[in-house]
Amino acid sequence: MFQLALSAACPVQRGYLTDGDCRWNIIAASVDDRTKEERGLEPLKENRFVIPKSRYDSIDSYLSPTSDAFNDIDLVYDKVVYQQLRDAGIDHLLAQHMAHLFIRDPISLFSERVDQDDTCDTDHFENIQSTNWQTMRFKPPPPGSCIGWRVEFRPTEVQLTDFENAAYVVFVVLLTRAILSFKLNFVMPISKVDVNMKAAQKRDAVLNEKFYFRRNITTCNTPKTCSETICCVSNQDCFPQMTINEIINGKSGEFPGLVPLIYQFLHSVDDLDVDTSCTISQYLHLIQERASGRLMTTARWMRDFITKHPEYKHDSVVTETINYDFVNECHQVLNGKPCPELLIQHKTKTNDSIPLAMKKHEQALIGLSEMSKSCDSSEDNRAKWPDCRTDDKFEDFVEEL
Repeated sequence: MFQLALSAACPVQRGYLTDGDCRWNIIAASVDDRTKEERGLEPLKENRFVIPKSRYDSIDSYLSPTSDAFNDIDLVYDKVVYQQLRDAGIDHLLAQHMAHLFIRDPISLFSERVDQDDTCDTDHFENIQSTNWQTMRFKPPPPGSCIGWRVEFRPTEVQLTDFENAAYVVFVVLLTRAILSFKLNFVMPISKVDVNMKAAQKRDAVLNEKFYFRRNITTCNTPKTCSETICCVSNQDCFPQMTINEIINGKSGEFPGLVPLIYQFLHSVDDLDVDTSCTISQYLHLIQERASGRLMTTARWMRDFITKHPEYKHDSVVTETINYDFVNECHQVLNGKPCPELLIQHKTKTNDSIPLAMKKHEQALIGLSEMSKSCDSSEDNRAKWPDCRTDDKFEDFVEEL
């Protein structure tokens, strides 16, 4: 859940500056449709299960058999659904996960979607699946689609600029590639994941909180060249608490750091071109600076702007004037205003408009096309253009090319 703390961007809710930095608990409460019985406040009479969490919360179990030992929290699931899946050949952990989803009722239903052929349509399943908003979502492929099996990574908060959002996405994707390539293991007990989830939402968690994290991440299948460079202490606690900076940038002699692991993976990629490498480096640099505290999170930047505004009365109220000025500040940053406390200086070769050189090239090609039409085999055009190869206009186009 370090990614939630690292991307924290929601300190304001309904016009009030709150003591938290993230949106997760707010959304979890807004869609929590559990009854008093399901929350354990009253004995079960009308309902079947006591459900510990909102339908919008952290994951409740791992699906891989190799991680089953770390499922240290009792999972509530519908045993009838579980048995039906087991009878159909679904393995224990996946059947348990799916049966866990079905302990809840649908919270939305469209009249045109009531009558469905469940043998060829998965809408009834998706109605349950898509309204269990966990930090990770296992997504089977839609029927009749070329889309494969997917895992959705959900805790990251949306950032202000495209550059920041791209940085977090690229960081997550490259981390998964490093894990798969180096056969690394980051699994920890589910109970510690829940503890991390609560810590990640606190104010300035990226600087002030510590998170349980696996120290020894290599496995027996990790390539020797990789395991030799990943320095992990094996005689200490396997799941110590680390700061975000230690998780991202590493701690000498104890943990390599996620970004250094990604760089090691990138060095093993043979066909990585220079431009792509430079762009990725900028993304990873932003992540490292946020983790170290040298750059603010979006939440801290927002909080500072509000608390330093002349109209703020230290009563948590974000007035219309403060809100207007803040939105205007965001607009200016999005349009290029330097913001060194939030962003690194970055450059990209991607442009919103066609470069001038490309425009000239395109115009020259259009001109050549028109010229070639004039230089056909007809006698009229031959008389008009006796020798296209020496025509001044043609040479002008060649010079532009």
